[in-house]
Amino acid sequence: MVSSSHPAASFAGARVLAAGGNAVDATLAMAAITWLTLPGQCGIGGDAFAVVREPDGRVWTVGGSGFGPDGGTAEFYRDRGLSAIPLDGALGVAVPGAPAALSALHAHGAGMALGELWEPAVRMAHHGPPCSAKTATDVHEALDAVRADPELAAVYAPSGRPPPVGERLRQPDLARTIRRLADDPADFYTGEFAERAVAMLRAAGAPFSGDEWAAAAVVEPEPAIAGGYAGATIHQTPLPTPGWMVLQQAALCDGALGGPWLGAEAIDRMARAARLAFQDRFALCGSDGSGPREVLDRNRIERQRRSLDARAEERMSIAVRGGDTTCTVAVDADGRAVSFIHSLGFTFGAKVVVPGTGVVLNNRLGRGAYLVPGHPNEVAPRRKPLHTLNAWIATGAAGELLALGGIPGGDGQVQWNMQLISHLFDHGLDAAQTVSAPRFTVFPGSDADVVGQPDELRVEATVPDETRTRLQAMGHRVVVQPPFGAGGSAQVICRDGRGVLSGAADPRQEGVAIGVD
Repeated sequence: MVSSSHPAASFAGARVLAAGGNAVDATLAMAAITWLTLPGQCGIGGDAFAVVREPDGRVWTVGGSGFGPDGGTAEFYRDRGLSAIPLDGALGVAVPGAPAALSALHAHGAGMALGELWEPAVRMAHHGPPCSAKTATDVHEALDAVRADPELAAVYAPSGRPPPVGERLRQPDLARTIRRLADDPADFYTGEFAERAVAMLRAAGAPFSGDEWAAAAVVEPEPAIAGGYAGATIHQTPLPTPGWMVLQQAALCDGALGGPWLGAEAIDRMARAARLAFQDRFALCGSDGSGPREVLDRNRIERQRRSLDARAEERMSIAVRGGDTTCTVAVDADGRAVSFIHSLGFTFGAKVVVPGTGVVLNNRLGRGAYLVPGHPNEVAPRRKPLHTLNAWIATGAAGELLALGGIPGGDGQVQWNMQLISHLFDHGLDAAQTVSAPRFTVFPGSDADVVGQPDELRVEATVPDETRTRLQAMGHRVVVQPPFGAGGSAQVICRDGRGVLSGAADPRQEGVAIGVD
């Protein structure tokens, strides 16, 4: 079974499984198709992470997150009068990690050649995928920036307006890049592509040396980080991702959400646990530090649980932001499972294309690195910025696969993943009920670019009136969003005790789940 946020990607993964490929093969095929069908959300120039469970129960991860520039000292940006790293343009770019992560995923788990898996994406780029509803919306929201980059404009706004849904978006340059990347992923970091990208970025004022690109070329598998929840083990992506934040919330909520499903008490507990996690992230965590170990210390968790029980935690105001990201999940006949997520940062990343390649570059440095003096996440040469992306797999007492999932949405991800896990393991919801359940989001979070926003608890209108009233009485400033208006596009696959798979894609976007017999 596979599930993704676009039908063409899901069908690509299902075709691979039907042809005898495994879950890693299906994931790689879906990744390439989403570069074309959801180009505002992901791309070759972005980052990517995966959690893989092998049939023998072993769990491993790959993390593709690139370095900031070698000349990217905090003083470099402050000397230019900046209080935050820009989100658009060359200064917001980090070395893309996605090609290295996909290469590692292929080398350590695939059964089919990368060229074979990505040839359908090459053909699609040549012919032009029909513009999806999500892409049309993304172009509309980023239209001024899209128009400002000649190569983005040529594909997504040739008439100066967003493309209508269904219009073919032909990208021959990107087709050539995908084929070349399949033949030699290292070229992205040490060959002609790298030289072209670094030259463009340096000309635009970004302090890249080129050496940081070469240093990002190799990604090795890492162990997952794990924690318990409701008798299951939740396996998550390690730093620089916020996977630890999901484990922290799980530890703070385990055994405390057994009341009515999405009752005021449950929402209140999860919201306050999320706020604590964001406070800890901002105060303690950089991409290369020991903050998560301190945060997940058992004694510290117990102190925070007592604080939540007494409703005595303090709050701070750091604004949470959304983000454009997409995820896929896949399980093969042998029980191998992959939860995968990739992103450009915000919509169309830094809104710049490497000339002649079709590759849009991310804005992850602007998104995830701080200019706060002395902060553990302060920008520094050759330092990876903190990430919003994370993915998870849940296993049982004997290591058996129970479920896997993921959801895009910036700092919403760590909150919504906790909600998915609670729906599944506290209340026994099926996959479809889980991804379509009412969603809520605490603001603020801990993104780098905005500080000081007022405290809010944003809830979809499908949360009942009486629950919202009760939450207000409990001290939350409740802001109501439209039904299915919170954001995110969750993907979940569950496996029951008989080995039967059930999957679902979030109705908030265009995705589908497909099973292969």
